[in-house]
Amino acid sequence: MRGVWSIPVSTLLLVNEAHPLAEEPPAEELLPVDSRFPEVKLHVRAKVMLDQLLTAAGGRGAVLPVSGYRPRREQEMIWADALAEHGTAFTQTYVARPGCSEHQTGLAVDLGENVPDVDFLCPSFPETGACGRLRRLAAGYGFVLRYPRGKEKVTGIGYEPWHFRYVGWPHARLMEERGLVLEEYLDWLRSFPEQGPHLNYRAAGRNFEVYHVPAARLEGLEARLPSHIPCQCSQTNGEGVVLTLWRDAG
Repeated sequence: MRGVWSIPVSTLLLVNEAHPLAEEPPAEELLPVDSRFPEVKLHVRAKVMLDQLLTAAGGRGAVLPVSGYRPRREQEMIWADALAEHGTAFTQTYVARPGCSEHQTGLAVDLGENVPDVDFLCPSFPETGACGRLRRLAAGYGFVLRYPRGKEKVTGIGYEPWHFRYVGWPHARLMEERGLVLEEYLDWLRSFPEQGPHLNYRAAGRNFEVYHVPAARLEGLEARLPSHIPCQCSQTNGEGVVLTLWRDAG
């Protein structure tokens, strides 16, 4: 697309029970989060930003990557094991159904406090120490706490202080400021259609312009984009895409 940055991942992709994931990321786009835990992988962009977040929070060694990308088969096994060990109520609260898990996108990571016998499903993640600092700094690096307390009816998942999702800039900051989870945020962005008015937002010395383009208007979108202005185009796994223009970088 003219004037569009090539971003190989849709950071605002919504995945939940009502929006199952149609396609998982290619293996070559996934990298280990930490060389000590080669099985825990994330999309390369999320991995780079998580590295920076862990360093900023002083979390290396104190915070461990517990679970990242999961193929559907692994999610099916986790779902079955949780049902057998913990029962239906627990499983439906803390485990996403196969095909409906954010972990299948490569954009979600479960982090845990470095303690003996880390719980794979519900790792300890206190509000103090390195874990607390990471939570407070997360939005500045494009991450949000995906399943906060009080939003269970919206997300369909119980409070998970350990589950972080990469949504990128400036979206993580906007979601944090407005107290919105991804479902609510995407609904809100639809109030800023391509025809205008657009959402204009300034943060960290940068100017952003954000708007939603419905599926019916995707044809010919390239020709309608402003030239020479960097732009990120994100699929939403719904009706249309979200465009983010970095106005001061044009």
